Amino acid sequence: MEENIQQFLDLIRRSHRGRFKIYIGMIAGVGKTFRMLQDAREMLRCGTDVQIGYVETHGRADTVRALKGLPVIPRKRVFYKGKEIEEMDLDAILQIHPEIVIVDELAHSNVEGQRNAKRWQDVMELLDAGINVLSAVNIQHIESLKDEIKEMVAIDVKERIPDRVLQEADEVVNIDLTAEELLERLKSGKIYAKDKIQTALDHFFQAGNILQLRELALREVAFRVGKKVEEEVLPRTYRTKGMSRIVVCVSSNSETQQHIIRKAARMADSFDADLLALYVQTRGENNDLIPLDSQRHLMSHLELTIQLGGQVHKVVSDNIPQSISEFCRQQHATLLCMGQPSFSFPRLLMRAGSYRKLLSELKEMGVDLIIFA
Repeated sequence: MEENIQQFLDLIRRSHRGRFKIYIGMIAGVGKTFRMLQDAREMLRCGTDVQIGYVETHGRADTVRALKGLPVIPRKRVFYKGKEIEEMDLDAILQIHPEIVIVDELAHSNVEGQRNAKRWQDVMELLDAGINVLSAVNIQHIESLKDEIKEMVAIDVKERIPDRVLQEADEVVNIDLTAEELLERLKSGKIYAKDKIQTALDHFFQAGNILQLRELALREVAFRVGKKVEEEVLPRTYRTKGMSRIVVCVSSNSETQQHIIRKAARMADSFDADLLALYVQTRGENNDLIPLDSQRHLMSHLELTIQLGGQVHKVVSDNIPQSISEFCRQQHATLLCMGQPSFSFPRLLMRAGSYRKLLSELKEMGVDLIIFA
């Protein structure tokens, strides 16, 4: 462990911007916070100024003991809906400016009225100020994995972080346990209070869920480490960032659009490609005619694209296939992603020629097409 700590401290000294280390776990209770606190204690022993910006112990005895004696920056108290709530004091951390700060619960949503809506945004501000940050998150809180997680464990996770937060990390560490070890910790009362143990076993903490989440966490960390090797170890001649350009077609469809955007973003990340979102606005979709719920869906889709690191482009045209083709040509696209066109059979007959032409032009340009289910 001492060697890993020293490597992280060496990284810090080579940069004016704050360095960022994320501990990823497959599920609550694997020991992310405990490991951060262990590392903080070791850094203190090495003479480093490390302080606790925010740590959530969840009443776990091991975590409470690990926190004891470490320097803690007091939280601020805010009132929300008649209740007093404790939040991380971002301004106090910026003023104290420790060399390293521990910020737990990276996906946390701040109380309304704070400078930033999300804690990961607070962390970005700390990094920009030259403060080094250690933070933690579970695999189910990563934005582009939302649909996969929901299908896997039948839970719609509300608090999520954009993938670009992981891309900002200088180190990503997987905190791993076997399913048997985790279930033993749960049953012995080390994760939740005794009255909540059986509920957890019956729902999220089923062995099948744990195994799938563990595989996902291992895969994600391996992917991030591989990208870091490409960026820092491989010669520049082997790097292809910016050479590949993935275009994803965006619409106001509320059912499938975000799923399509997330899949395209994962592909862009995997291929180290630029992600470009194209919205073709027809005459029937101008601001005076498009229903308010469709407007809200569209804005949500465009915001998601930006969160996932994509660029948004709007073209006004009634010829959607032609606009897609022209955009791909202008942007030198290498891959086009879209959902299955949804229109009636008579309309399909009318548009069939346009879409055949689109396929022909994509082939001529060497642009691959993926139609997501």
